[in-house]
Amino acid sequence: MNSLIIGSIYALVAAGFSLIYKANKFFHFAHGSVVTFSGYMFYLAFSSLNLGLVFSSIFALVLAGALGWGFYEGVYLPIQKRGASKAILLIVSVGLMILIENLILLFFGANVKVLKIGSYESLNILGAIVTPLQLVIIGVSVILFLILYYIINKTKIGRDLRAVSDSKELSSIVGINSRRVLNFSFIIGSFIAGIGGILIGMEQNLTPTMGMILGIKGFTGAVIGGMASVPAAVLGSYILGIVENFGIWYLPSGYKDAIAFILLFLFLLLKPEGLFGKKMERKG
Repeated sequence: MNSLIIGSIYALVAAGFSLIYKANKFFHFAHGSVVTFSGYMFYLAFSSLNLGLVFSSIFALVLAGALGWGFYEGVYLPIQKRGASKAILLIVSVGLMILIENLILLFFGANVKVLKIGSYESLNILGAIVTPLQLVIIGVSVILFLILYYIINKTKIGRDLRAVSDSKELSSIVGINSRRVLNFSFIIGSFIAGIGGILIGMEQNLTPTMGMILGIKGFTGAVIGGMASVPAAVLGSYILGIVENFGIWYLPSGYKDAIAFILLFLFLLLKPEGLFGKKMERKG
């Protein structure tokens, strides 16, 4: 059960990460900071502005999507127009992550933020003690993944996204607005990450630097499954959650993050295309 819960969180981060990579073909490591940003915006709206659960969630998710759009339109696109390489974009993404984390630290302080949503009795499901909120995390994640799968495979914007992913130049020739599609990938990817930030804030606590480790875990899940495939990234994240939680049966809990890093290195070295992804072509 713990594996399903933490795997759902990782999968929310990995799905957005994979969606953005699929369309843009570079690693957007600032994606983890969107999780933190959304969690803190929810905290601000719920605890300080007293907007209630629904309106606080809407407030945080709209700002998360806007932040993703701002990343692309305000930072990545101008740099791409100057002919920046993928390595430069990667460095910029790390800089954006550090910037967002430090801004959160500046405005909210370094203290851990606790969201008091309410107290509910734990449930016993087949011997596993879980809270209603943890079941909500799993349920919301599954529903979101089904909706995202439908959007990518059954809608016009999803078809355009797949076309741009295959070839931006050819898709432009047939009349697809690649800029609109790339904006869509950042907005939806950030929206999904924002949901993860809200759920983490309600289930755990908020810290200014939590986005970094969550971003790495989401990236690891995407690498395990297959970076360019959103369903594969989701499956990879659940695999990561299972391996982590079963691993700490035999190792101290402090080694949980080390397990993720070891898996990341092994897959990058031995199977960079992931378990369910297509084999990457090697270009000379």
